[in-house]
Amino acid sequence: MIKNFEQLKEMLRSMPVKRRVAVTPAQDEHTLEAICHAYRDGLVEPVLIGDEPAVRQILGTLGVSAEGMTIIHEKDPLASIQKAADMARADEVDCIMKGKTETGPLMKILVNKQTGIRRNDTMSLLAFMESPNYHKVFAITDVGLLTYPTKEQKKAAIVNAVEAFHALGIEMPKVAVIAAVEKVNSKMKETVEAAEIKAEGVEGCIIEGPISYDLAMDPESAPLKGYVSPVAGDADILVMPDIVSGNVAAKTITVIGGGRTGGVVLGAKVPVLLVSRAASADDKYMSIVLAALVGRK
Repeated sequence: MIKNFEQLKEMLRSMPVKRRVAVTPAQDEHTLEAICHAYRDGLVEPVLIGDEPAVRQILGTLGVSAEGMTIIHEKDPLASIQKAADMARADEVDCIMKGKTETGPLMKILVNKQTGIRRNDTMSLLAFMESPNYHKVFAITDVGLLTYPTKEQKKAAIVNAVEAFHALGIEMPKVAVIAAVEKVNSKMKETVEAAEIKAEGVEGCIIEGPISYDLAMDPESAPLKGYVSPVAGDADILVMPDIVSGNVAAKTITVIGGGRTGGVVLGAKVPVLLVSRAASADDKYMSIVLAALVGRK
């Protein structure tokens, strides 16, 4: 069990080889500020791919020395993204972080079947969460990529999430396939799919579903409702019916629930960080930490 994000930071700091994070295109102040923070804390080794003069100018503005960092000059933004993909395929970097570019052009290059880093048909965004009201770090999928996932996409997202938890040392994570109720209702598609996913199973985890949010997260709810499951009150991974419910749940936990988060795109050869410029400094920092941790299994 991982109790909090500080434990994750210590796990990364204790690793004998620093994880290499490719930032592309690197000439973005907000992104460089986040990666330099993790670098100063001794957590990662930045590989900055982009317009070198612009990158060095921003580093100077931030008061950060480039010593110990790798800077690869590539003025063309699309070429810099392709360079990051090439390095990932060659096992030269452990994760890729979006810099000064839109998500669309970045992902178009990364998912290319011939020259990208796509590992399977479904990539998903997993949001790791720390809450003062829960006893351990947990995660929500999907919060940003799979809009209205099919049953097969949900199963693929579970596989992605389970692999990430295995990389963090959680051997048998508990997966809750969330619905509004815990009984199958033919008029509620998410309950039917949850039951089918549970019946079919996914290797390396314990799956429960359909299960309501309170039963999954509150250990006091299950006894009151007479609900018996090893997942009840102890879920590691919450699988949401759609992007709206996942996004709302994650933001509710952080905005008014006092929680923290860090998101990672999974399903590629290496994790990908699509950190929004509007994200808090802590969100960006923890996304880097988590991507680096799950980037090498």
